[in-house]
Amino acid sequence: MSKRWNIQEIREFVEKNSDSKLLTKEFQGFSQKLEFECACGNKFEKNFKKFKNNHQRKCDVCQPPKESR
Repeated sequence: MSKRWNIQEIREFVEKNSDSKLLTKEFQGFSQKLEFECACGNKFEKNFKKFKNNHQRKCDVCQPPKESR
């Protein structure tokens, strides 16, 4: 059984595991794009699954997208 996340748990995960800050106030599900603010000040959007599982925890300037194979 998978864990059901709420916005407060996501905010705590972001604070503990990255230098980014969660700006989104509501969470509807894993496909929803959440708004973050990177430590450099840039805002970016990622869904929580990519943020959590793929370690995409910074903006595209600080962490450029990986090249496709």
